[in-house]
Amino acid sequence: MKDRIRQIVDQITALEEELNTALQENGDRLRFQLEGKRVIFEKTVRDAHRRVKIGVLRWIVTERPQNFITMPIIYGMSIPMLVLDLFLGFYQWTCFPVYGIRKVKRGDYLVLDHQHLAYLNFFEKGHCMYCSYAVGLMAYATEIIARTEQYFCPIKHARKILSAHSRYASFIAYGEAENYHARLEEFRNELGKEKGKGERGSK
Repeated sequence: MKDRIRQIVDQITALEEELNTALQENGDRLRFQLEGKRVIFEKTVRDAHRRVKIGVLRWIVTERPQNFITMPIIYGMSIPMLVLDLFLGFYQWTCFPVYGIRKVKRGDYLVLDHQHLAYLNFFEKGHCMYCSYAVGLMAYATEIIARTEQYFCPIKHARKILSAHSRYASFIAYGEAENYHARLEEFRNELGKEKGKGERGSK
């Protein structure tokens, strides 16, 4: 059963890689190239983007009023997010080397590239970058916590959970006590062997 689960996880990983390849090919169709962290569109595409851009004044007039009313609340969340970001970095940089766990690459999860889209005005770019930061931060935090859980308690829950992290499928079944501590050491050893695995751009 464990081998079957691992096989399914490997298949999911392979499908994710295939999806990433397909998305990259779609980028080629949309005629843009990646140069480091910059996204470069062909001139004809950039010109087409600029033609559909809504100016700032028109955007302010036509934007839904409730979006302006709730804006202080939404952007007020930047404070706890920045604090979380700081403490996540502090935690993994101090503790992961002690545990023998590879540190999570923050840049693999926090991707800010919507500012290169010419069809977005200044405020729209700001919104997109803020959302990208929030979503990326949560993914970054999830991976840090997932590696921590694998080190300390790689046990599934009795009930089905939604949106489980990518490591959860291979965890030990709830109530399966046989050889638990030996298997726990196996999970910990696997963490130490993961150098470079799953990182963006790795082979």
